[in-house]
Amino acid sequence: MEKLLNDITYIFSTIPEIVTKLPITLFIAFSATIIGFLLGILIALVRFFHIKVLSQISTVFISFIRGTPMVIQLYLAYYGIPLLISKIIESTGNEFDINSLPSTLFAIIAFALNTGAYMSESFRSSLMSVEVGQFEACKSLHYSTWDSLRTVILPQAFVIALPTLTSSLLAMIKNTSLAFCITVVDIMAQARIVGSRSFRYFEIYIAVSLLYWPICACLERLLLLLEKRLSRYSKKLY
Repeated sequence: MEKLLNDITYIFSTIPEIVTKLPITLFIAFSATIIGFLLGILIALVRFFHIKVLSQISTVFISFIRGTPMVIQLYLAYYGIPLLISKIIESTGNEFDINSLPSTLFAIIAFALNTGAYMSESFRSSLMSVEVGQFEACKSLHYSTWDSLRTVILPQAFVIALPTLTSSLLAMIKNTSLAFCITVVDIMAQARIVGSRSFRYFEIYIAVSLLYWPICACLERLLLLLEKRLSRYSKKLY
């Protein structure tokens, strides 16, 4: 019993030190989600309207993202992007210190590309689920394609896709735990650092789970409320 109490005490005593890296985790998650959201809409529109060349490229991109592990994508971003930037800068005759770029940037890029690929499929299916009559009504009112999308089609598609987007955001927050693989010190990396002092990794991982769990639960609740509100608004509007 005494050992159990000591373990519980140790778990909660490590949380304040681990939680100091929570802003980094949330920054990566929300930045990657926003960029991925915009990328997902763009890819979905490209595939929905069957734009030549771009549609084929986006199909290959989605296939690659869905067919490779997230860890591999992180390593490709971490090692590949600096090489690409170096080659481009060298071709201009200039020099640039790649080491000046923070690893957080590469993590955001990798997670954003991953999220964008998955979100694009959700958006595309949502666009396809919007009634054809909505498009025809916009044409009869002489709406441009952009105005039709902006005012009528995309708002409806967003409401339809929101449950999937909620899952993507929650998955993103949990996936950020892989960022320590490319030297990003988020809450997972911080937990490993704290755990290395005492080698009590089991207790440390429990402490980390006690951080991820309420964060994801609160976000899920907030997004569920948003989904209900937007659904009511959508019914009134359409």
